[in-house]
Order: sequence, then C-alpha cells, then structure tokens
Amino acid sequence: MRDYAKVGGKAGKPGYRTPSSFQAKVFSQVRKIPTGKTLTYKQVADLIGSPGSYRAVGNALNKNCDPSVPCHRVIRSDGQPGGYNKGQAEKIKILKKEGAL
Repeated sequence: MRDYAKVGGKAGKPGYRTPSSFQAKVFSQVRKIPTGKTLTYKQVADLIGSPGSYRAVGNALNKNCDPSVPCHRVIRSDGQPGGYNKGQAEKIKILKKEGAL
C-alpha cells in the first residue's frame, strides 16, 4: 500500500494526498479559472475531456485539500453555488468577495 502522506500538515494529518490522474486533470483545469469568474461542474468535465463526469468532478473537488486549487469557483449548472468542503456559506462569502456572485 502506498503512503500518500507528505510532510507539512498539522500534527497527525498529512499535508496533502497525491491526486489520481482524474483529480489532477480537474485540479489543473480549475487552477486556470481567473478570480471573479466561475465554471460549472459540467463545463469542467467537458474541458478535461470527460463530458459525463460532472458528478465525479464535484467529488474530486470536495476531497481537495490544496489551497492553490480554487474549487470555490466551480458552481452548479443552475447557477446555485453547490457544495464546498468548507461549507456552502463560506463558498458564497468567497465568491461575493471575488465579485463572482
């Protein structure tokens, strides 16, 4: 079994985990979203070449612990904010601060 833990996290917790190839594609695409702009989960799935995997995109972003990936900039297709690993209220607050909502 591989040890995914890296040095740098809080005591007893890993700094980050090595993402799967799918997660790496998602994170790479999401890093390209400029401040004040948003994409939908479906748009991210289309951009990484997996058009039907919008739910998997959401799951990948929910597991993200890397602060360099602005996963708060990905929203639902109906314009609602959707989930966020730090809570939906925090996602809305950040998007308003960036001028995206």
